[in-house]
Amino acid sequence: MKNIHTIKVAFGDTDAAGIVFYPNFYRWMDQAAHELVGAALMPVSKLQKEKNIILPLLETFCQFKSPLFFEDLVEVHSQIIDMKEKVFKVEHVFQRENKIVAKGYEVRAWTSIENSQPKAVPIPKEAQEAFGFFKREK
Repeated sequence: MKNIHTIKVAFGDTDAAGIVFYPNFYRWMDQAAHELVGAALMPVSKLQKEKNIILPLLETFCQFKSPLFFEDLVEVHSQIIDMKEKVFKVEHVFQRENKIVAKGYEVRAWTSIENSQPKAVPIPKEAQEAFGFFKREK
């Protein structure tokens, strides 16, 4: 499953040179990942409240190809590109006018907070299926 999250660059997202300050790409990847999970399965807030599941980051990366500026519209194309038993990798491609301006990824753990101590647990089949990674038994 792929999700597109559109962002309009705000003045506060830029540095003194008028270019988007790099940590904002990581903030936007986080937002886009939450939008992806919400579109495929359920809102992240509901996942936490009803299922006691959180999705902490284990690793992040972003490669910048072209700057973004105040009032640019950027689309973040997000999809899960790899899924293991307890972790998954989300790829994010930032596009302005159909040109790639940045690419990045996040690795997240499917984590239970049921017993107050966060613990990575297997990703349920319903979530695997929602993200397009469930392989049915033959």
